Amino acid sequence: MPILEFLGTSHQGGYSHDAVVHAIQNCGIRHIDTAKRYGCESLLQKAIKESGVKREDLWLTTKLWYSDYGYENTKKACLESCERLGVEYLDLFLIHWPDAQVPGKSNREVRAETWRAMEELYEKGLCRSIGVSNFLISHLEQLKEDCVITPHVNQVEYHPFQRPQELVDYCRSRDIVFEGYCPLAKGEALTHPSIIQLAKKYGRTPAQICIRWSIQNGIVTIPKSTKAERIEENCKVFDFTIAEDDVEVLNGLHDGRHVSWDPSLVV
Repeated sequence: MPILEFLGTSHQGGYSHDAVVHAIQNCGIRHIDTAKRYGCESLLQKAIKESGVKREDLWLTTKLWYSDYGYENTKKACLESCERLGVEYLDLFLIHWPDAQVPGKSNREVRAETWRAMEELYEKGLCRSIGVSNFLISHLEQLKEDCVITPHVNQVEYHPFQRPQELVDYCRSRDIVFEGYCPLAKGEALTHPSIIQLAKKYGRTPAQICIRWSIQNGIVTIPKSTKAERIEENCKVFDFTIAEDDVEVLNGLHDGRHVSWDPSLVV
């Protein structure tokens, strides 16, 4: 799995056909992250076909939304996502959120039931890898007790203001790949004085500083953009290195804020 080369898509205006085609054809992007909730799986099928890149050369990640949790629903939803994407298998399938919201059942019970279906999809080859998103240590510990296969990936919010190092260390101790989304803190990081100062120091943009910092911290990083020029900018982060002292400056910006969902209240 590449440490970057992700084209993140999302809901609320987070998709651009032209940007996806440009990213695949001209920027070497081969790893695309989407979800049923984003509503653009079918659109991605069209963009991938137009790009001319072979399926086997792409890594496609999509996610299971809580309305499809449960053993049978999960298997059905996986097939539906494959159909919308126009593929026969997924490279990575994630449980999107730890809160199941199923009346009469605990979150833990539904997560375990859902994960057993994910394990079956993995064993049958419909999903080359399976994982979770927004899971904390408590959620992962429950899954460890209830199921057989350890998640291959945990995709979590990660940026200079939200650096959950204990969770990162836990995932690494169990060989769970830690993916970080919202690396720019939905734009909040781009105006922070320390980040602007470092951008000037290295002759880079604030976005490139944030992405490079995340990569140097060993995080598989998922930037999102609907603009071709921003996608190109986000990819130009492998020809410089942030000095260790400056990495520590960025590490010190952590204040615990979330710009996305906060899973800490989910049992």
